[in-house]
Amino acid sequence: MCMYHSHISTTNFGKKFFLVNSFAKLVQKMANDEVILLDFWASMFGMRLRIALAEKGIKYEYKEEEGLITNKSSLLLEMNPIHKKVPVLIHNGKPICESIIGVEYIEEVWKDKAPLLPSDPYERAQARFWADYIDKKLYDSSRKIWGTKGEEQEAGKKDFIEVLKVLEGELGEKPYFGGDYFGFVDIALIGFYSWFYAYETYGNFSTDAECPKFVAWAKRCMQRDSVAKSLPNQHKCLEFIQMLKHKFGIE
Repeated sequence: MCMYHSHISTTNFGKKFFLVNSFAKLVQKMANDEVILLDFWASMFGMRLRIALAEKGIKYEYKEEEGLITNKSSLLLEMNPIHKKVPVLIHNGKPICESIIGVEYIEEVWKDKAPLLPSDPYERAQARFWADYIDKKLYDSSRKIWGTKGEEQEAGKKDFIEVLKVLEGELGEKPYFGGDYFGFVDIALIGFYSWFYAYETYGNFSTDAECPKFVAWAKRCMQRDSVAKSLPNQHKCLEFIQMLKHKFGIE
């Protein structure tokens, strides 16, 4: 009887030691991780990575690409020689380009913290579908609102509002796109909200009037520290777009 209890005790001790040792190794690995984000403050795509890193509680070094428009840094050209664009996530010296890919990478590497994607394979596939939809549909139409004039601008505004309505339909009555929890699709979309004041100013429309549920969702997201600290002021974004329009002769 005593020998049996001794065996159980030793086994339990071994399991506890293994768990503690594994946790210690994980903590040490995280402490040794070097995470750098090459970004530009107004990039809604960079905002995705800022939010994802904040949601996971990952410490990182932020490097602002101040000369992104006219004088890209040598580090950016080295880390993203194909597209030469931000954001670029650099993990232990290895670059991960494209924002959605970066968010998925963050999810996979730090999967033990605040999951961003659902565990169900079908739901994960759906989340990826909507993130892809946002990338393919929303950016191009939104750019036409401030980057073009006349009929092209009107067409862009119409497409933009239609895309928002489709997304509003997918959101439904849920607090977030993934249901009760803030996640992948929310991260893919919310960065655009920082540019909405500029879109409305140049497109002469009201998002609140056109898509009230969408605006309510955006305000809900803005209550999260990860989002509020990652998105710039909407008026500052308008000033940035005014500079771009002047620089490229779009006025």
